[in-house]
Amino acid sequence: MRRPGLHRQHGKQGGGGAKGIYAKLTIPVVVLLICTLSLLFSATMGGNRGSLEPSEINAEELWESAKSSGWRPSSAPRSDWPPPPRETNGYLRVRCNGGLNQQRSAICNAVLAARILNATLVLPELDANSFWHDDSGFQGIYDVEHFIQTLKYDVQIVESIPEIRKNGKTKKIKAHQIRPPRDATISWYTTVALKKMQEHGVIYLTPFSHRLAEEIDNPEYQRLRCRVNYHALRFKPNIMKLSESIVDKLRTQGHFMSIHLRFEMDMLAFAGCFDIFNQKEQSILKKYRKENFAEKRLVYKERRAIGKCPLTPEEVGLVLNAMGFDNSTLIYLAAGELFGGEHFMKPFRALFPHLENHSSVDSSEELAANTQGLLGSAVDYMVCLLSDIFMPTYDGPSNFANNLLGHRLYYGFRTTIRPDRKVLAPIFVDRENGRMAGFEQAVRSVMLKTNFGGPHKRVPPESFYTNSWPECFCQVSPKNPADKCPPDNVLEILDSRLENEVTSDPEALAEINSTSRTER
Repeated sequence: MRRPGLHRQHGKQGGGGAKGIYAKLTIPVVVLLICTLSLLFSATMGGNRGSLEPSEINAEELWESAKSSGWRPSSAPRSDWPPPPRETNGYLRVRCNGGLNQQRSAICNAVLAARILNATLVLPELDANSFWHDDSGFQGIYDVEHFIQTLKYDVQIVESIPEIRKNGKTKKIKAHQIRPPRDATISWYTTVALKKMQEHGVIYLTPFSHRLAEEIDNPEYQRLRCRVNYHALRFKPNIMKLSESIVDKLRTQGHFMSIHLRFEMDMLAFAGCFDIFNQKEQSILKKYRKENFAEKRLVYKERRAIGKCPLTPEEVGLVLNAMGFDNSTLIYLAAGELFGGEHFMKPFRALFPHLENHSSVDSSEELAANTQGLLGSAVDYMVCLLSDIFMPTYDGPSNFANNLLGHRLYYGFRTTIRPDRKVLAPIFVDRENGRMAGFEQAVRSVMLKTNFGGPHKRVPPESFYTNSWPECFCQVSPKNPADKCPPDNVLEILDSRLENEVTSDPEALAEINSTSRTER
């Protein structure tokens, strides 16, 4: 349901003073708050939903954020966290492969790996070929200066490996290339990787997707990942401006929901969900699968029964309709080219005709020229982050959906709708076989058991990047001392330690003084 003219301004209204301020902030300011050095995000998060288990879904209440139970995001260090020493063990280069959000997770891992190795991190390389065929690179997508400045308390970062002079000649340091094991342990980095770094001065880890274990029994290391993901990685100003323009235009119509409609050829081929398509379409999907994925026996009914098939656009519409959203609901679609075309979109459009995407809302040449590349994906990411409700139709494996779920959790427990495909499958099958009685109530019963974005325990296979609670959250008045929020002056403490590190190094101090004199 959507009430014209009434919408949330990127933060809760009412309540404490911080909330009142948030209600008046513009999008750029809000984005700065969630992506900068503001490690002590101090707004009191909450919602109008009660703590008791509801017996029915109230769609109107879902436009507000989930109840926080006293938790708020905080990725600042809570124990001794010395600044990075000026003299490191060497340089770390990494090549982040995959799409934008797979690369994003890899960047977080690269920073943590540099901290573990006591290495100087070279600005991560973004693979231009494996997914997007987009050579924008890190500098073309992210704010480099902000990235380096935000992480100054954690690691040393350089844009490129400095050249050395030897025998009167300038030479580049040659990197020793290593292929890290998938989900490598910390001990692999402190033994194998460190040994090679000390031998060669530079190591080059490639590929670097999922090359550091997610579950690490060190809360400070996990908080560093959050500092990278939710504070240091800020898109360039042109991307933020495009996102702002789209969200502003959508906001003029009231609340809006974003849906990651994962119904593209690559995902359908990967999932092995062929039978709903005609013979020609099935041939295309099977050919794509054979060329891109390992051979595997896949039976559609079996895949669907265990929740491995993405929801169809019609199924998405039926879930939302059963939950009480009506045909006035404004929906922003974040998706690539949908496989099967209008045939599959028509039933969804009949239920929810107010559908938009970044191209329909903003027809700027910059976006039109790169709707399927990193720029289009980055804009979709920001619009989905700032939407009132986010719904992924396939969250595994989907780095876009998983990262957004984690970011929205950190950004104040913003509402998410996560359909349980496995439990819903037999309900949809009954409907397809003509057993319509009780369909909507059955769907509501399933959805009532899902989490709508509040704090909840991370249970495998849920990723840390999907749910960083409790490591990256804190409470002002906790029952467990480990959950206590860090002091308000934590940045001053870190600044002081960093300054002490520099002043204890005569060469570093001389360099700073020289730079200061030059600037004056």
